[in-house]
Amino acid sequence: MAYFLLVVGLVTLILGGEVLVKGAVNLAYRFRLSTLVVGMTIVSFGTSAPELLVSLKAALTGHPDIAIGNVVGSNMANLALVLGMTAMIWPIAVDRNSIRFDWPMMMSMSVLLFLFMLDGELVFYEGGILFTALASYTFFLIWKSRKEGKAKEESEDYGVSGNVIRDVIFIAVGCLALALGADWLVDGAVEVARGFGVSDLVISVTIVAFGTSAPELITSLLAAFRQHSDISIGNLIGSNVFNISAILGITSMVTKIPINQDVMNFDIFWVLGVSFIIFPMMLRNRTISRVEGAALFGLYIAYIVALFIYQA
Repeated sequence: MAYFLLVVGLVTLILGGEVLVKGAVNLAYRFRLSTLVVGMTIVSFGTSAPELLVSLKAALTGHPDIAIGNVVGSNMANLALVLGMTAMIWPIAVDRNSIRFDWPMMMSMSVLLFLFMLDGELVFYEGGILFTALASYTFFLIWKSRKEGKAKEESEDYGVSGNVIRDVIFIAVGCLALALGADWLVDGAVEVARGFGVSDLVISVTIVAFGTSAPELITSLLAAFRQHSDISIGNLIGSNVFNISAILGITSMVTKIPINQDVMNFDIFWVLGVSFIIFPMMLRNRTISRVEGAALFGLYIAYIVALFIYQA
């Protein structure tokens, strides 16, 4: 049954990702928003829905290690595994606004999370600060995009047809399929892993994090193949911001999240390091190349190996 869930979950993720990308791109052109902003908002929020569901469920059922490990591991997977694999297949063009606004927001939220974690827990007011930062930044992105009129006028050249209701339905169905697919994939993977006696924290930062990052992986790969690389980079940076600001923000407002010391001693520094490393990659020719993608992928492999050595 576990292996059946793995296969069904993966297929559902692929179909959901395709529908979500199509609906999101069409919606961007209709409302004169850049596809980068749509990637940072609608797509990243939709693909991060599994992390929110998993973290809330884990925290409320007495598994805080899964809640925090899921977000930290997912952020690591987004920047090293997903961005790396996507760039290896198709080099990713980096929008100027990703350098000026999106990366600084992601880095500042990562540092703020680290500071909040120093006392060993995330509490209500810290969650409120994180969530308020996200809401403010989302409003700023939409306002700025509409003001600059960055959306392409020639929407007919990109195959935009039908009406806005259809695009919204595509996005909703895509998000639902991604959430269901990720849930099935995670359930199958965790069942297999626990058969080998793996701890909650290790499961959360590896298997659960990979499973809940699978929507980002599928969506980014499909966006790259459709030559909407701005959705790829926006989706991943936006997902990391959303994971910290909304998922941990909302979860810690619902219930206090104790922080496993292993996360503070090990995982958080990998996330901060990779978040910093991608900045010079983004600056260089404003493109993340195949070589840089391979380097990021290699960092993720090194992280997983180091994790198991550290936990041994």
